[in-house]
Amino acid sequence: MQKRRRFKQTRTLDERLAEEAARLREEARALAPGRRREMLLRRARQDETAMRIASWLSSPGLRAPT
Repeated sequence: MQKRRRFKQTRTLDERLAEEAARLREEARALAPGRRREMLLRRARQDETAMRIASWLSSPGLRAPT
């Protein structure tokens, strides 16, 4: 059985997602309109959505998203 590698994250999930979203948007800005650019923008939006969901889940009141 293979042993699982574990390590501590030094930054929060929100920080990592925000950094990746910004990096993807910057990379997309340098590209001409096309499939690759749209995929990068889509991944950036997914990261931003994940940040909103994570903050909603960790909120004390757990209300429905608006």
